[in-house]
Amino acid sequence: QLQASGGGLVQAGGSLRLSCAASGRTFVTYAMGWFRQAPGKEREFVAAVSYGSTYYYAGSVKGRFTISRDNAKNTVYLQMNSLKPEDTAVYYCAADRNPHARSYAYWGQGTQFTVSS
Repeated sequence: QLQASGGGLVQAGGSLRLSCAASGRTFVTYAMGWFRQAPGKEREFVAAVSYGSTYYYAGSVKGRFTISRDNAKNTVYLQMNSLKPEDTAVYYCAADRNPHARSYAYWGQGTQFTVSS
């Protein structure tokens, strides 16, 4: 299972870090990703880190967000800086063998955060 946390309310320009802890199984050999879904919009890819530590980012967050993983803790993080109101969404962590998978195999429950202007 994947458990995301760290959501809340933050002002525009601020920073926030999301965490996603895995339990029940190890995801060390999996790619880990973050996705988000804003109200009325489809879920979209945000960032991913492969098993081999290759990083992928959506254009809208590149340079502002950083994904990282701590395999010893079976945890993946998303550091978000220079936040914008359009970053407001429910954020989901996910795991899959393939970082480019259209639909990851394992999903967390999502954590909401809001960026106020």
